Amino acid sequence: MGLALVRATLSDWRCAHELEVGFSPAMTVLVGPNASGKTNTVEVLQLLTAGTSFRRPSPADLVRQGCEAGRAELRLEGDGRVVDVACTATVSSRRFTRNGKAVRPSAVPGTLLSVLFTPDDLDLVKGPARGRRGEVDGFGSQANAGFSRVCRAYARSVEQRNRLLKDPACDLSVLDAWDASVALGGATLLYHRMGLVRKLAPLVQEVYGDIAGGERLEVAYRCTVPGVEEGMGRDAMADAMAAALAAGRADDLRRGATGVGPHRDDVDFSLEGRPLRTFGSQGQQRTAVLAWKLAQVRFAEERLGERPVLLLDDVMSELDGTRRSAVSSYVDTGIQTVVTTTHLGYFDSETLAGAEVVPYGERA
Repeated sequence: MGLALVRATLSDWRCAHELEVGFSPAMTVLVGPNASGKTNTVEVLQLLTAGTSFRRPSPADLVRQGCEAGRAELRLEGDGRVVDVACTATVSSRRFTRNGKAVRPSAVPGTLLSVLFTPDDLDLVKGPARGRRGEVDGFGSQANAGFSRVCRAYARSVEQRNRLLKDPACDLSVLDAWDASVALGGATLLYHRMGLVRKLAPLVQEVYGDIAGGERLEVAYRCTVPGVEEGMGRDAMADAMAAALAAGRADDLRRGATGVGPHRDDVDFSLEGRPLRTFGSQGQQRTAVLAWKLAQVRFAEERLGERPVLLLDDVMSELDGTRRSAVSSYVDTGIQTVVTTTHLGYFDSETLAGAEVVPYGERA
């Protein structure tokens, strides 16, 4: 069974003075007008399961106006365990705890995996590559704590190398050392990223086919490092990274930035062999994003042996009936889901009959 959401409590958090929300083990529908606090609750659920927020707020953004501090708490239960995760925010800091003990934000993932779907995600296919890289890294970091460490280590190495490249008195012997660090860290990130996308791809294809009635969607990792190929070992990838950094050094020194590496890569979506970004309709692109998200849910179940929580923030209004039915079918399989909406008419009576409906209004 695993852990599941039981209750969230907000105190002087965002626009909420005091708010407590209980969650159904199946579907919980948070319903109310815009600006009533529904998305704030979903943000708390993501923050206290993934350690990050899709809004990327500053600590001060999380504190209710006029207050010195805000606090969000989340209770999880399952398999005979009770886990309390909390975040206390002030105007200048955030502090996380698990069962009363201080933890780093990077240590929050791993308690309960969450998959978040927001209206902004509907632009995932046609948006910039950094969004797709972030999708892979965010899910990978929840699925494996080591993935998060690899991402952070690589980002620090690239940052330090870029700083040195901008220095007019750049010491080439020091640059050699940072090249080695970036090559090894980049190869490690590539190895894990490419492996994760390779495992997700057939699941995305299956889900898309179920929704779209047989159209063939393919997902592939597009590596920009010359010489790196699917199925390579990490050492071979590191050698290719090192060679690419050496070949591009003169250009990097001129630009003051590292021009090659996984921070430049992308994830390609193609439908029947054609790029979905340029040839797909809006409906096809949205179906691909929905399939990507639901494939993460299936991956967690089949590969990790976990049942994640599915967080849907105001997306039902953006989906047609076929796609809403696809989402509802995952709830029927026992996936705990929290969805926000302004209108219950987006759900059929059968779905609502098994759901916990939580009204929002002035209280939030």
